[in-house]
Amino acid sequence: MNKTGKTWVAAAWVLAAALTGCDGHHDMPDTSMKAAHILCAGGETMSYEDCVAQGKEAVAVVFYLNHDENVAGTGYAVYLHDLAPEAFADSLGVAQGTSADLTAHDGNENTFALYDTQDVSSPMAVQVFDMWRYGQSAYVPSVAQMRLLYAAKEYVNPYIEACGGDPLPDDTDDCWYWTSTEVSGQETAKAWLFSMGSGAMQETPKLQAHKVRPIVTLYNEE
Repeated sequence: MNKTGKTWVAAAWVLAAALTGCDGHHDMPDTSMKAAHILCAGGETMSYEDCVAQGKEAVAVVFYLNHDENVAGTGYAVYLHDLAPEAFADSLGVAQGTSADLTAHDGNENTFALYDTQDVSSPMAVQVFDMWRYGQSAYVPSVAQMRLLYAAKEYVNPYIEACGGDPLPDDTDDCWYWTSTEVSGQETAKAWLFSMGSGAMQETPKLQAHKVRPIVTLYNEE
C-alpha cells in the first residue's frame, strides 16, 4: 500500500482505539460491506486488514455501493488485473444486442449478449467468460459502470496495489478500455472505449484490440 493508504489505515486504528479504550465498552464490529472492501476468493467481502489477517485470497476491490432498488445487486467490485487486449468483435456488420444505453448499469447483460450472438464472435466477451473460477460472473462494464469506476479510482487504487493488482492507469497511452456498450445507431460497426485517465469516451471500430477491466456485481447483505 502506498503512503497515503498506510496513513489512512493507521488513522482508522487510532480512532477505533480512542472510541473503545477509555470506558472499556466494545461495540460489535460493523460487518457491512463498504467501498474499498476486498472481495475474496470464497465470495466474502471484508476490510483489507481482515483479508490479510485471515490469509484470504483477494480477487477484487469494492468500488460502488448500490442503494437503487431498480438496479441489481448491492454493489460492484473491480478485478485486480487487466485482461489482455482483444477485439470487441471478430467481424463487422452485425449488431450484437447490447442496449447501447449510455446511462444503464447493464454490463452483465451486455456481455452475455455479446457472448451469445450467433453470427459474430466477441473475443473480448469470451475472454471474460473464461476467467472466473469462483462461481460468480465477471463481465465487461457498461459505459455507466465505467463512469462509476473512474469516479472511485483515487480511493480504490491503493487497495488494488496493496493486493498485488494493476492500479487503474493515468497514462494517456495505457488508459483506454473497452466498455460493453455499442454505439447507438452504429451498432454493427462501433462500440465505446473509456479512458481511465480522463473519463473521456471514444467511439471505436469493433475490430480493434483493447484492454478490458472486468467487474462483478455483488449480492452481499448490507
